[in-house]
Amino acid sequence: MSASRPSEGASLPLEATVELDRRDWIAGLEKGLSIIEVFDAEHSRMTATQVAQRCGLTRTAARRHLLTLAHIGYVDTDGKLFWLTPRILRLGQAYLDSARLPRAVQPYLQRVTAGTGETAFAAVLDHDEVVYIARSGTQHHLHTGYLLGSRVQAHLTAAGLMILGAMGSAYWEPWLQRQTLRPFTSHSVLDKDVLRQSIVHAREQGWALSEQQLEMNFRGIAVPLYDHNDKLLGAMSVTMPMNNETTALALKRILPVLQETARAMRPML
Repeated sequence: MSASRPSEGASLPLEATVELDRRDWIAGLEKGLSIIEVFDAEHSRMTATQVAQRCGLTRTAARRHLLTLAHIGYVDTDGKLFWLTPRILRLGQAYLDSARLPRAVQPYLQRVTAGTGETAFAAVLDHDEVVYIARSGTQHHLHTGYLLGSRVQAHLTAAGLMILGAMGSAYWEPWLQRQTLRPFTSHSVLDKDVLRQSIVHAREQGWALSEQQLEMNFRGIAVPLYDHNDKLLGAMSVTMPMNNETTALALKRILPVLQETARAMRPML
């Protein structure tokens, strides 16, 4: 259950962006998208002033962008507060419908589920979070784990630890520096040195394990996903209830299936 350690810098950062000539930059588009992104569970309804503060814009500019978004249906308002509408889901669904990776990994996730009886996921890294882009589960376990599009702080998941480890210290050290670790369970890691060791360990062994970091009695096991050019794409993982199964038995049952499936998938990606 070991894998060769990837060479430092073997993979490009997953969030690397296209180089852009200044003449091609549309500031209004960037600001409009930044406004959409400031809405979250803790800030679901905001005034233009609150949006401006979170975006670093003037109130006037934020209000104009919000009214434009309301005009095209992505935002609604009562005249004072603004909130996102279900139309926003079109943006995420467009990725799931058009991107090659979710479609390519789906039959392999089904293979993992068939071989383990557990729910399998594919995840990618987006800045500080992992995003789950594909899943497969048995009828009994469809309630387990994450919904498509779910975003979770990377260090709380096996997939996130694996991706960070595979990307190398040039990426994970700045990532660690900007994190504020907060507890989600009594087992959540709050020490950055301990977290760093978990990331290093994932890199060295080629797989990652996460237990009870986000939710009690749940375990995750993950392996990296590479394409045929050795580019890191993300991670494939299994999330499951721990019940009375020991860590050693869970790894013996799950890890070989994940590793074999990842190897079989690589030439096809």
